[in-house]
Amino acid sequence: MSIVPALSARMPRSAHRRGRGDAEPAVRERRVTVRGVETPYLEAGRGPVLLMLHGHEQNAASWRRVMPALGRTRRVIAVSLPGHGGIAPPTEGYAPSRDLAPLVTDFLDALGAGPVDLVGHSVGGAVALHLALADPARVRTLTLVAAAGLGRSVNPLIALDTLPGVGEYAIKLSRLPGGHLLRTMSSVAMLFAQPWRVPADFVAEAHALGRRPGQLEASTALARALFDAQGQREVLLDRLHSLTAPSLVIWGACDLVLPAHQGRDAVARLPRGRLALFPCCGHLPHVEQPERFVAELRGLLDRPAGQRPVAA
Repeated sequence: MSIVPALSARMPRSAHRRGRGDAEPAVRERRVTVRGVETPYLEAGRGPVLLMLHGHEQNAASWRRVMPALGRTRRVIAVSLPGHGGIAPPTEGYAPSRDLAPLVTDFLDALGAGPVDLVGHSVGGAVALHLALADPARVRTLTLVAAAGLGRSVNPLIALDTLPGVGEYAIKLSRLPGGHLLRTMSSVAMLFAQPWRVPADFVAEAHALGRRPGQLEASTALARALFDAQGQREVLLDRLHSLTAPSLVIWGACDLVLPAHQGRDAVARLPRGRLALFPCCGHLPHVEQPERFVAELRGLLDRPAGQRPVAA
């Protein structure tokens, strides 16, 4: 499927010239049983565990562009959360960011992983925050990528979709001829500062995910658990002062989903936090600007333990 011009899904080798013995590792698909459910995840590399949690309407594949480069020095693991990647959607009454954190802990236990470098994007960022707050000894470093839970504001179109009947009407429109493609391209326009440069395989994966049976209903239910007509239901800013792990906040300056000032507000409260604001970038920095994303994250991961981040 070719909808937009493709960019490479792998990091250019010229950006990090290494010897043959230090080539980028392959990204492999794996599964593990967690709470009786077969859970899919991606894995690349060896070393200390780097766990990556995706955002709403994404899955583990959204991290593919940065996993090989990061896998040179880490065992990079990206898990598909419930409601995504073929896992059964959560039941009603679910509070995703809070209730998924114990599930992620069980996932790590199933892999035999100890302390991890933790990365969370959007809703996955709120899940990462809950995990770090509940079990700080488990988190060596924390990276929040356009994370939810750092302010009330959200794009009004997302809030509108949570109103009774609106989400169901949008689902019906998606099932008209050409409706799924229109939904996919509308999402791309909201997620990226430069939609014409989005990798074609990312668009194809997003399109395929939205066409899975039950996925649109699950997405709407999850959105309503996360947002209401006024914005985000949960704000964790007042709890950030207790997070002592070295922290990095990455945000796109042109994010249309969650405003960049929420990243600044978070860094002001994190005791050991640093902000990396990407110009000309939207809600998915790891897809839109993977080279810079890897460089910023390596800056945190490679810093000697105990060294305080310097503000950007």
